[in-house]
Amino acid sequence: MLQHQTQRNFPKSVQMSLFSRLKTPVSEHFRRESDRDCVESSLKTKDFAVPRRKAMALILSAYIFAGGGFGSVAFAQQSLVGLREYVDTFDGYSFKYPKNWIQVKGAGADIFFRDPYILDENISVEFSSPSSSNYKSIEDLGPPELAGKKVLKQYLTEFMSTRLGVRRESKILSTSSRVADDGKLYYQIEVNIKSYANNNELAVMPKDRLVSLEWDRRYLSVLGVENNQLYELRLQTPENVFVEEESDLRRVMESFRVNKIAV
Repeated sequence: MLQHQTQRNFPKSVQMSLFSRLKTPVSEHFRRESDRDCVESSLKTKDFAVPRRKAMALILSAYIFAGGGFGSVAFAQQSLVGLREYVDTFDGYSFKYPKNWIQVKGAGADIFFRDPYILDENISVEFSSPSSSNYKSIEDLGPPELAGKKVLKQYLTEFMSTRLGVRRESKILSTSSRVADDGKLYYQIEVNIKSYANNNELAVMPKDRLVSLEWDRRYLSVLGVENNQLYELRLQTPENVFVEEESDLRRVMESFRVNKIAV
């Protein structure tokens, strides 16, 4: 059984950097962009697709993504069926993603890919500033349960809405830790968030304000520490899609690695 340390005390600047984000959340920024602006990469085959999308995938099979010319960032040969590896040697991380997903540039994260058909399904990586953080281990966050609460709080902050009649429901589904094949400890956090809205939020009578479900999503985070930095891989998917693609999405989560940066 893994032994977890209690949460440590850090300088104020380090504490403030936990799960720090840009002012505009990645997901909100992405939804406001048009498809014409977002599609920066070629479409690839959909070996990763569930049966209901295989027909469309075959149509796109001629558009194979060609990696290259990205300096320290390399798209390695796929080692799992339907997945392609993304390696960033400059920032020190790697992961595998569905090979037909497209990269969205300018989305706010260090790297951002999304499904070409399901716009609510995407993956991104963010990490703390190297100049203001001094993490030695993922256990600096405390046990996985405590880290899960921080992750959920950050999600709710990002998806806070100023619209009248909007209500969010959230819960932590699971928190766990694992030692990967690189010998490093990683935390995995899964949360569910539902968004409800009134169809007539200005109605005087409650009976005229009908509440409906806007979206129901699962958010999966993998946390790791290297180079004195906290790294987070984020995977977002609608709950109904997660049911169909769970095994493949978990392979994506388990592929995340943080790597030592060569000085």
